[in-house]
Amino acid sequence: MLNFSFHNPTQILFGEGQIGAMSDSIPADAKVLVIYGGGSIKSNGIYQQVSEALANHNWGEFSGIEPNPSYQTCMQAVELIRQEGYTYLLAVGGGSVIDGSKFIAAAAEFDGEPWDILAKGAEIKSALDLGVVLTLPATGSESNSFSVVSNKETNDKLPFASPKVQPKFAVLDPQVMASLPERQLINGVVDPFVHVMEQYLTYPIDAKVQDRFAEGLLLTLMEEGPKLFSEQVDYKVRANVMWSATMALNGLIGSGVPQDWGTHMIGHELTAVYGLDHAQTLAVVLPRMMHEQRDAKRGKLLQYAERVMGLDISDEEQAIDLAIEKTEAFFQSLGMKTRLSDYGVGADAADKIVAQLERHGMVALGEHQQVDLAKSRAILAACL
Repeated sequence: MLNFSFHNPTQILFGEGQIGAMSDSIPADAKVLVIYGGGSIKSNGIYQQVSEALANHNWGEFSGIEPNPSYQTCMQAVELIRQEGYTYLLAVGGGSVIDGSKFIAAAAEFDGEPWDILAKGAEIKSALDLGVVLTLPATGSESNSFSVVSNKETNDKLPFASPKVQPKFAVLDPQVMASLPERQLINGVVDPFVHVMEQYLTYPIDAKVQDRFAEGLLLTLMEEGPKLFSEQVDYKVRANVMWSATMALNGLIGSGVPQDWGTHMIGHELTAVYGLDHAQTLAVVLPRMMHEQRDAKRGKLLQYAERVMGLDISDEEQAIDLAIEKTEAFFQSLGMKTRLSDYGVGADAADKIVAQLERHGMVALGEHQQVDLAKSRAILAACL
C-alpha cells in the first residue's frame, strides 16, 4: 500500500426528509444563492423542500446550469454573485450542477481570469462556501474536491481540483430518485461503477481494505442497479445505489492505491466533441481500455474476474476475456449502449479525439502512463 493522507470534511445528511435538516448547516447570516439546472426541481417537490429549509435565510436563485456545465453559464452566476453580494452557494442537482457550482465558488473570489483555473491550473486561494442537495446520484461530486467544466466556444472540457471547493455538507435523500427519468438512472449506475474501476483496476499493491471496499461497491451496483428499473423498486434499493455512488469517489477507496483515469480522459473529449453523456462515454471506452491494457492490468483483471464476476481463472486468458465481456454486458443490461456507432458517431472519431487529447497534453494516460496517442487511437477505433 502506498503512503497517503485521507481527510473528507463533507458532512453527509443521509436519508428521507433530510433536506429540511440542512438549515442548521448553513450560517444564519449567510446570503445564499441556490443554483440548479433546468427546473425539474420545481415539479418534483425538491424546490419546495429547499425553500422551506431556507425560510429563515436570505436567499436567491440562479438556474440554467447545463449537463456538462459551461464556463459561459457559470460566469453569468459569478456576475450575479458579485452584483448581489451572495456569500454562500447551495447546489441543488446532480454532478453537473455541483461541478458548475464548485467552479462558480472559486471564480467568484478569483483575482484574475477565471478560465485560468481550468486552462492553466491557476491556484485557488479562496472560494465561497458550498453546500449540496443531491438530486441525481452518479458522479460523487457532492463529497469531493473535483470538478469538470466545459467551454462551449472552444470544445474544451477540463477538470480542476481544490480543497477550497469541497462541499461543507451534502444532503442525500434517496427518495429524490423516484422522479428521475430512466436515462439518468442508467447514468447513475454506470458512472460510479467506472469510478470504482478507475481506482481498483490498476495493479496489485496489497491494499486489501481498499480492494474489498471497491469490490463491495461494484457488487452492490451490479446487484441493486438493475432493480431501479423494476416496478417494485423501493427505498432500500435507491439508498444502496445512492450511497454507493457517493462512496465511489469520496477519496476512501482511492487512498494508498495507484489510479488510472485514462477512460475518463478519453471520455471527456468524446463529450466535448459529440455531446454524449459522461456515463455513455465511459460505458463505450472502458471495455476497450480493459482489452488494450490487459497485460499491464493482468493481476487485477484476474482478481476482478474471480472476486467480482465469479469466474474460474484457471485459464487466465479466457477469464480476462469473459470478465471484459461481462462488464460490457452489465452496461447493456441496464439499457446503456456501448458503441460509438450506437450514438451516430462515425469512423473519423478516432482522429478527432486523438487531436483533442494531444491539444490538452493527454499523451500518456493510465496508472503507468503507458497509454500513448497510438494506444488511445486503437482504443477509439475499437469503440466504433
